[in-house]
Amino acid sequence: MQLEEWREQFAGLGINVAGMTYDELGILAEFHAAENLGFPLLKDENARHVNALGIRNEDYDQGHRAYGIPHPGILLISPDGKIKAKYAVPGYRRRPPFKALYGDVEAALR
Repeated sequence: MQLEEWREQFAGLGINVAGMTYDELGILAEFHAAENLGFPLLKDENARHVNALGIRNEDYDQGHRAYGIPHPGILLISPDGKIKAKYAVPGYRRRPPFKALYGDVEAALR
């Protein structure tokens, strides 16, 4: 997973990372163990967070099995809970470029 590859570099900046998905807890636990991730995976119950953050993929209505899936993205959230940056891309096959994200975060922390 790309986020795991960058986790230590972000940690060097004092940034903790986590993943969030609508998947069931059992699926999250299996994936976490299989990929040997060094960061937590969080379950977004009823799309509460993706809706609040405005990142839900609106192609799926409530009741659809994919309801609550977000656009792939990364949020930089400060310790006081404020969103400092939001990177999102449409679709699910692409992800925001981590190299550019890292540079932006590094510059913002200076």
